Formats: sequence, C-alpha cells, structure tokens
Amino acid sequence: MNNLRRLAAVLLSLMMLLSLCATASAESAAPYEELKYLNGQLRVGMECAYAPNNWQESEASDTNVPIENVPGAYAEGYDVQWAKIIADYLGLELVIVKMDWDGLIPALNEGQIDAIIAGMMDTAARREAINFTTPYHATEYGMMVNAGSPFEGAKTIQDFSGASVLGQKDTALDTVIDQINGVEHLNPVSSIPDMVARLQQGACDAIVVNVENAPAYMTSNPDFRLITFAEGDGFELPAKGSCVGIRYDDEDLCRLANEALATVEQAQRDEMWNTAAEKAPA
Repeated sequence: MNNLRRLAAVLLSLMMLLSLCATASAESAAPYEELKYLNGQLRVGMECAYAPNNWQESEASDTNVPIENVPGAYAEGYDVQWAKIIADYLGLELVIVKMDWDGLIPALNEGQIDAIIAGMMDTAARREAINFTTPYHATEYGMMVNAGSPFEGAKTIQDFSGASVLGQKDTALDTVIDQINGVEHLNPVSSIPDMVARLQQGACDAIVVNVENAPAYMTSNPDFRLITFAEGDGFELPAKGSCVGIRYDDEDLCRLANEALATVEQAQRDEMWNTAAEKAPA
C-alpha cells in the first residue's frame, strides 16, 4: 500500500511539473493574438554585407542567427541583435533571409519577408512603398578618401567640388551627392563592399559613408581617411537614422515593433553598437 501511495505521489508531481512546463512554454512562445497570421515566425530581410550593421559568418555562436537561404551561414551584427529583440518581444521565431539591397522592399511587399532590418532610412520615396517604425539608430554622413588625396583636408562638402564621388544605389548615400556643387556624381554601385573596393582601387576620389561605420572600413583599409563636417557644413539627410521597414497593412506589427524598440534604453543601444563594431570583420 505504501508503495502504491508513493507511486501515486510521484505521478501526481510529474503531472503538475509537466503542466507547469507546458504553461510556461505556451506563455513564452505564444505570439500576440493579432500576429497569428505570421505562423510563429518573424522573417527579417537584410544584406548580411553591411558591417557592423549586419554581416555573414561561417560558424555558429551565441549571438548570431542562421541564414535561411544560405546553408551553413549565419547572420551577425547590430541589426541582427535588434531583430532578436523584436522577435523575442513578439514571441516569434526569428528567421533571417539574405537579400540584395534593391530586392528588400519588393520582397517585403510580396510577402517573402515580414520586416526589413538593414540600416534602412525612412525616406519620402520609400514611404510611398512601405511603412517604418521609429528610428533604432541615429546616423551621420561623412566622406572617405585615400591618404594623400587632394580632398583630404576638406572642411565642408562643397570642398569636394570637382571630385568624383561614389554612393550606394537606391540609398541616401548616393542621392546626397547632388548637394555638392560641381561634383562628378558617379553611377552608384549595389553594395558598400563594392564602394570600398572602388575607393581602394582609385576608381573614385571619395565615397559617402555613415560616420559610425567608418572605423570598420579603416581597420581593413589603413590608408583610408574619414572626413567629417561641422553642423551646417555637411550633408542634409532625409531622415534621422535606421528604422524597421514593415508593410502598410501590418499596422499591428509596426505598433508592437515600436513597443519592442522602446524597451531598449540609449545606454544599451550604445553598448550593442560598440559590441557589433568590435566584432565586425575587418
């Protein structure tokens, strides 16, 4: 009889434990009711080629995320950490999809991905196609030149009059070039690595860069020089910084993503950025 009582007590304890585990799992994994159409996943598009915002790695770590459409590859960087924060807040599994920059907005509107987290600015032109959250990272634009360049001592963007300047296609890194009087505005290229390579090869006098990203470029290219500008002497930007891109129909997702962004204080944002900058590939 005692053995039966012990067995019954053990079975009761196990049932209670399993019930608690199931409840905890359901509470932690259940998405918001209004996001059930996402089927438990948040599919995020990015280039995986824009360090320290995002880049690709070949080995798994505690902080990177597998890239769905590149077997054996992992996404890492500042944008990846934000994607994780938002997905965790929403109770969704994070899926990273690697895409070319100019394919991100079409992929979002076609339903291939649910969000763009790729250092994308909220500009008037992009607003015609998609919606944006509040900024998760502020930015400043500068110019990158080679050491010994006649433009190395530039103090204002107008000092680059006559220079051949290169930007990235379909970004403000390209469109702001026309703010320079008399500039030779080169045909833009599709990626930041391409811009960096062309400057290194001497195919242009300068490239437009995000100032906060510049240390990573200079680490692998010690002959590069960053030119920054005092307020009023630099570029006039169309937006304040990087935002999450979301379809217009996904109003609940946009609202909840904004809630997730608001949970992160500036000190933590700075720490996230500094960590990404330190880890970014040279």
